[in-house]
Amino acid sequence: MRANQTNLSSLTALLGTPITDAGGRLRGRLKDVAVATGAEAGHVAGLIFKTSDGARLAEVKNILQTPSGALEIRDVNALHNLRGDENFLLLQQDIVDRQIVDVHGRKVVRANDVNLQWFSHDALQALRVTGVEVGLSGAIRRIFKGLLSRNALESFSSHFATRVIPWEFVDVIEVDPARRVKLKIEHVNIARMHPSDIADILEDLAPAERKAVFTALDEELAAEALEEVGPKLQKSLIEFLDSGHVADIVEEMDPGAAADLLGELSNDRSEAILNEMEPEERQEVSDLLEFREDSAAGRMTTDYVSARVEATVTDAVQALKTFDGDPENVTAVYLVDEHESLMGVVPLARLVIALPETRLAVLADPRFTSCHADLPQAEVAELFDKYNLQALPVINSARRLVGVIQADHVIAFLRQER
Repeated sequence: MRANQTNLSSLTALLGTPITDAGGRLRGRLKDVAVATGAEAGHVAGLIFKTSDGARLAEVKNILQTPSGALEIRDVNALHNLRGDENFLLLQQDIVDRQIVDVHGRKVVRANDVNLQWFSHDALQALRVTGVEVGLSGAIRRIFKGLLSRNALESFSSHFATRVIPWEFVDVIEVDPARRVKLKIEHVNIARMHPSDIADILEDLAPAERKAVFTALDEELAAEALEEVGPKLQKSLIEFLDSGHVADIVEEMDPGAAADLLGELSNDRSEAILNEMEPEERQEVSDLLEFREDSAAGRMTTDYVSARVEATVTDAVQALKTFDGDPENVTAVYLVDEHESLMGVVPLARLVIALPETRLAVLADPRFTSCHADLPQAEVAELFDKYNLQALPVINSARRLVGVIQADHVIAFLRQER
C-alpha cells in the first residue's frame, strides 16, 4: 500500500484514541504501541489500551481503523493482559523524549515523536513504524496535545521544521538493565560503526546511557572505542566494571594505549587490573608503565613486526601473517640483529613488489629515522612533521628496538596540546 496522508499518523496523534467494540461500546483508550524487535523490528506487534480493568494488549490484526480515525476491536476477547516478558519496545515508554542514536548521522538525538503507517497485509490492516521525529514539529505536536483537535494539531505542527530518522537508522539506548535483558537490545547498529564514531557518541551521552552503550559492545570494539576517548572519559567508562572485565578489554588494546589508561588510575585499581591480565600482555603493559608519559617511550607501542637483518621477503610475509596486533597499524618491517639492535626499516610497499627470495637488507631504506626512548614527546612530534613520518622506531641507549610510535599517537598528543 503506497504511503499517503490518509494512512500516515504520529504516535502523539494516536495516543488517547478511543477503542470501541462492533456495537459502538467504549472499551478503552490507546495508552502505548508495542513494537517488535529482532527480525520483525519496526512492525507493530500490538496496541496497549487503558481500560477499566487496567492495561490490555490487542494484536493489530484484531484492530480496525475507521474512516473517522477511531479504533474498533473486532473481537473483545482479543484484549488480554500483559504478561510482562514480551520482547516489545513500547514507543511512548521507551522511545519518546529519550536519547537515541542516529546511526546514519552518527550522533545522539532526542526523540520527540514517532511516525507510523497503516497498510494492508493479508486483507487486514497492519501498522509499522516509519521513523522517529527529532525536529521541532514533533516537539510542538507533543506540547499542544490536548489543546487542539487532531486535525488542527497536525496542521499547526506542519509549519515547523520536520526532521525524521528512518527507523532502520535508529538504535535505542535502554538504561534499565532488567528491561534491556528482556528486550534483548544489543545495539547492533552501533556495533557496526567506526570506533571513533562510537567514541563521539559516548562523549555526547549522559552517564546512564553511556554505560548502557559501552557495556553492550564486545571486548574488542570496547577497547578500540576506549582508545579514541580522553583519559577522563576512559576512567568514567570503566569505573563501574570489575577488574576482570576491564582486564579483558585492556588486553585487546594497543599496549601503549593500555599503559596510558592504567597510568591514569590509582595504584590499587591499576594493580588489580594487571593481576587479572594474561602474563604476556601484563608484562608488556607493565614494562611500558615504567616510562615517562611525556617521552617517546610513553607514546610508543610494542606491537610491531620485526625480522632479522639476514631474512628474506618470505620470512617477512610469515612474520606479518603471525602478527597478533592490529594489521592496519603496520607500515613497515623493522630489521634487527641478534642483539635486537635496529639495523634498517623496510616499507611494506617494497615487500609487495619484491621477489620472495629477496633479502630484506636490500630493500631497507638507507636513510631511516629513529629516536631515543627518553626524547620529549614535543620533539617526537617535530620529527613526524619534519620527515612526514607514518611511524617512528624507538631505541634505547644500546640501540635496541623497544617500540614504535604511530602517527595517530602523535596526533592524539597534538590534540591534547590545543
